[in-house]
Amino acid sequence: MDLVTEIYQLTNTFPQHERFGLMSQMQRAAVSVPTNIAEGSAKTSNKDFARFLEISIGSLLEMETELTIALNLKYIDSMIFEKIQNEIIELQKMITGFKNKLE
Repeated sequence: MDLVTEIYQLTNTFPQHERFGLMSQMQRAAVSVPTNIAEGSAKTSNKDFARFLEISIGSLLEMETELTIALNLKYIDSMIFEKIQNEIIELQKMITGFKNKLE
C-alpha cells in the first residue's frame, strides 16, 4: 500500500500529457498489487490464492518496466529509480515466498 502512495505521488510530477499514458499505467499497476492480494485472500483454495499472487508479481514487473521508461524519458532521476526499484524487488521476493508456502 505504501508503494501505491509513492507511485501516485511520483507520477503526479510527470508532464500533464502523460495523464492518460505512462502516469495512468503506473498507477493502475501499483493499485493492482495490493488489490489482487486482497482479492486472492478471499479465495477458498491455496491454488486460487497463489494465482492472484502471481498476478500481483506480474503487476510489479509491469511497474518496473514503466519505471525504466520514466527514467529513460527523464521524468525521474536515477536515485528515485533505484529506491523504487529496490522496493519492487523486495515486494517480489516477499510475494514469491508467500506464494511458494501456499503451494
